[in-house]
Amino acid sequence: MRTMGLDLGTKTIGVAVSDGLGLTAQGITTVRRTSLKADLAALATVASEHEVTHVVLGLPLNMDGSEGPRAEASRKFADTLAQSLGVTVELWDERLSTVAATRTLLEADVSRARRREVIDQVAAQFILQGWLDAHRPPDTDYHPDDYDSEP
Repeated sequence: MRTMGLDLGTKTIGVAVSDGLGLTAQGITTVRRTSLKADLAALATVASEHEVTHVVLGLPLNMDGSEGPRAEASRKFADTLAQSLGVTVELWDERLSTVAATRTLLEADVSRARRREVIDQVAAQFILQGWLDAHRPPDTDYHPDDYDSEP
């Protein structure tokens, strides 16, 4: 049972999927948008391949927390996706996810061409990881003091 994270854009959809334990997010693919029907089919394929039971869709809020046209489009897409896949689709604040993804790729010295290819899935990974971290049960947090450094 995994969670899929999505970074919805007008031309592409970045896709990330959690590991089986729901601890980490991995970028999987970038869907090139052609039509709603094709987009939903591509996402259904990924969801099926990875046994996805929950979807987290980035909600593009303005920096002041208000919603604009992109947020409204994301809400509509979330409703359509939920009906299409038959899973719960939760919206998650995606502010600065693309900025963080870009910074990470720049720090990793990824070429401009490669960044263009993976930026959306890395942004989806940031969105999903934020959601996973916020929803992790307290007893799964790593606490260095819980481990002795000596045998």
